[in-house]
Amino acid sequence: MLVQSDFFTQADGEPVGVENAAGSSPVLLVCEHASRRLPQRYGDLGLSQEALASHIAWDPGALAVAQLMSQSLDATLVYQRFSRLIYDCNRPPESPAAMRDVSEIFRIPGNENLSAAERSRRTSALYLPFHGRIREEIAERRERGGETVVVTLHSFTPVYFGQERAVEIGILHDRDSRLADLMLRQAEGTGRFRVERNEPYGPADGVTHTLEVHALPAGLLNVMIEVRNDLIQDETGQRVAADFLTGLLRDGLEAFQR
Repeated sequence: MLVQSDFFTQADGEPVGVENAAGSSPVLLVCEHASRRLPQRYGDLGLSQEALASHIAWDPGALAVAQLMSQSLDATLVYQRFSRLIYDCNRPPESPAAMRDVSEIFRIPGNENLSAAERSRRTSALYLPFHGRIREEIAERRERGGETVVVTLHSFTPVYFGQERAVEIGILHDRDSRLADLMLRQAEGTGRFRVERNEPYGPADGVTHTLEVHALPAGLLNVMIEVRNDLIQDETGQRVAADFLTGLLRDGLEAFQR
């Protein structure tokens, strides 16, 4: 049954994807920007195919890395099946960044002058089901006496507004840095990637919304991971990144238990 029948067509399907729902790991992987797909009712939002394939529509490679990590860790993965151009599920409804009308160099005609009713419609169809599914997963684990470690996966562009980014992997956190600290310690001296704390974004940029909603109030271990998207353009790069991140995460969680 579709979440909102007047918003999605049968061809669209559900807004939230879940893989490995019975996974045994305490890790709950979340990918808010997994897809560049648009619901049929929105056409192309007045954008070129170049824009629709670019980072403004999704996080290229992020879902593939998350899926590989899900397999390695035996972890449940929850991901958004539609583009952040319609609604960015890592932003609250009141944020201007939730439904942008401009993203970097691209104007988004289909998002200009949105009415309050349209903003509410998108929030109800995309944001609420997505975060509702994460909330349900955490609640079900708690009822079973299980733990949850919230890990969100993203990718970022190597060049932003003309500025090159040297960082390759960012380990991000909000006010709870417990897991991030341990992962950063594990990354020291590996030499495989340039890994930095709260880069290329940090909590001041509003990027830790999912962690703020689901992990911080409950005291759950959490971390946000950013991977530069030129490193995960193909399967080989995705596997290398996933293996590296899985190792950091496993080692960090083991260190926390000691």
